Amino acid sequence: MSTEKVFEPVGVLSDRLTFSPAVRVGNIVWLSGMTATDENRQIIGAGDIAAQTRYIFQKMENVLRTLGAGLNNIVETIDYVTTFEGYEHTAAVRREVFGGAPYPAATGVLVSGLVRPEALIEIRATAVLEPVHAGITLGAAR
Repeated sequence: MSTEKVFEPVGVLSDRLTFSPAVRVGNIVWLSGMTATDENRQIIGAGDIAAQTRYIFQKMENVLRTLGAGLNNIVETIDYVTTFEGYEHTAAVRREVFGGAPYPAATGVLVSGLVRPEALIEIRATAVLEPVHAGITLGAAR
């Protein structure tokens, strides 16, 4: 078995973690599930799922910037939530961060818990870097 990686790790890599914040293969980027945890491993927006969602998208944007991309390159998100209480407020955050339709494909999953006990939401995403395909764009400029 070859030990050569077929992917490129993206983002700030840490010796204490056993995963990459994102992985790139060709023009596709898979962003690992992220919670609203800051660099000190503290939850931002404790008790506020919308604030946590906003912070997660800021973290994703920072990772995508290292590739010369942004949130407008995201084509799919998956939300893992521990509660549906306040979840409707995450729609306003999506409108804010994605700037309007067309929006990425999305899935929401209710889970019994996340690795970070104070985390109400964890989001993972897939992004496509341009060029995508002749004649196809990722949506309106955002």
